[in-house]
Amino acid sequence: MAIATQPQLTLDEFLKLSETEPALDFINGKVTQKPMPQGEHSLLQVTLCETINGIVKRQKIAIAFSELRCTFGGASIVPDVSVFRWDRIPKTPSGRIANRFEIHPDWAIEILSPDQKLKKVLSKLLHCSRNGNELGWLINPEDESVLGVFPGQRVELYEGADKLPILEGIELELTVEQIFGWLSLT
Repeated sequence: MAIATQPQLTLDEFLKLSETEPALDFINGKVTQKPMPQGEHSLLQVTLCETINGIVKRQKIAIAFSELRCTFGGASIVPDVSVFRWDRIPKTPSGRIANRFEIHPDWAIEILSPDQKLKKVLSKLLHCSRNGNELGWLINPEDESVLGVFPGQRVELYEGADKLPILEGIELELTVEQIFGWLSLT
């Protein structure tokens, strides 16, 4: 992509660029474009948001957002799913949700697309971990696994019937098998 080969941009210069579809990420001084989501990716993303929000939104515990730009720690990224605790959601003085989120998500979820490099996606979650994120997931549909990324950049692998870590305070139990079971339409 042409933007990635241009001279290095500052975060302020990056934020002045027009939004693209799919979105651009700015991390470690580099601009990269997310791949266009395909079937598995899209279904996992929407089902995760629906499942999480079905438990947390009405009780005002948190909200799961799809494709929300988050600018923090010298980077500006668009996780596939960003979960923010209710009391951390940026608001305008009138109490409406703010358009700009200049804080890290509490829980960031990335879904690896077939043409994405694991290193680039994992680097986003590690950036989140270094900057206060409580939990990260890297979902890999190809090998049906989930990497959990925790504070201190600790990484754990989850497969099969393994129960997945959930953001504290959210009463949700999911296994890796359940997540990938959402892909079956039979």
